[in-house]
Amino acid sequence: MTRGAQHNPDNRFLKQAKGIFHPEAIDEWESRDEATIYLEEHSKTLVNKVDSPDVGMYYSMNPYQGCEHGCAYCYARNTHEYWGYSAGIDFEQKVIVKKNAPQLLEQFLMNPSWKCMPISLSGNTDCYQPAEQKFRITRRLLEVCYRFKQPVSIITKNAYILKDADILVPMAKEGLAAVMITITSLDESLRRVMEPRTTTAFQRLRVVNDLNRMGVPAGVMIGPVIPGLNDHEMKKILEAASDAGASSAAYTFVRLNGSVQFVFREWLFKHFPERAEKVWHLIEQGHGGKVNDNRFGIRMRGEGPFAELIRQQFKKYSQKFGLTKPWEADCSKFVKPGQQLSLF
Repeated sequence: MTRGAQHNPDNRFLKQAKGIFHPEAIDEWESRDEATIYLEEHSKTLVNKVDSPDVGMYYSMNPYQGCEHGCAYCYARNTHEYWGYSAGIDFEQKVIVKKNAPQLLEQFLMNPSWKCMPISLSGNTDCYQPAEQKFRITRRLLEVCYRFKQPVSIITKNAYILKDADILVPMAKEGLAAVMITITSLDESLRRVMEPRTTTAFQRLRVVNDLNRMGVPAGVMIGPVIPGLNDHEMKKILEAASDAGASSAAYTFVRLNGSVQFVFREWLFKHFPERAEKVWHLIEQGHGGKVNDNRFGIRMRGEGPFAELIRQQFKKYSQKFGLTKPWEADCSKFVKPGQQLSLF
């Protein structure tokens, strides 16, 4: 299977780097078709407070760093540089596995200072990426959350989430679980090159339908909207989401921060050379002449005429198709196991 990134851009934190200088010659130190490498890590922390008002979450946790899905636009690519790797192929090929994540979550929830608020799974990388089939860390995190009655929201683009329906359903009945399924395109030819190791849009809509039918609130995230590539699909995606039983939706405007801009630009000009310049300039128009904007409140929505048009379309169609009901998490049930008797 192909990768999303075409190469490994330099890591801005490293003074020295190695790479391919002459393809197919002695300097070629790795193959793009190498199998994914899983690097087990014992982290010190797991749950992070989210200060940004743009992403709709208060706290997040990620059992994996790096993601085999290979989405060319992924803003999380930059986090791989902190681990000493590249935001390019390394991000897709070298996945860091936080083996002690369930223990870290339990310690966090037992902290006397924790005042229950919803925690998001996959605030950075997809918690149901292929690594989950091998390690099942996401499953164990859900088990911890259920034991503590800790509300958790999940965002994913992988149908493997249905493997955990047996725990998501009872959690949802108590207001403890909700899901957002990311759908960026219903065009399979675009999906295959933009998100090469993900499930099809048809399968994702089936997941939305199955989860809602079982009582697990599942909405749709169009993330990101890329002008000139998938912006024209907004109405169709939202209508399909409504038909699948979704009652909520959200979107983000593409933002190419840090090294992501180099990965995405190379991908864009390789796969869509006839319209690459137009797409690139439309992205720049949405960020004041740049492809990235770090300002809170603006960076995930963009600005300017095109970004405003997208905002208006989303508002119109989300209302038309009844996708405006947010999830209401129930934090009143939160309990620390083994401490109930302390009340007497």
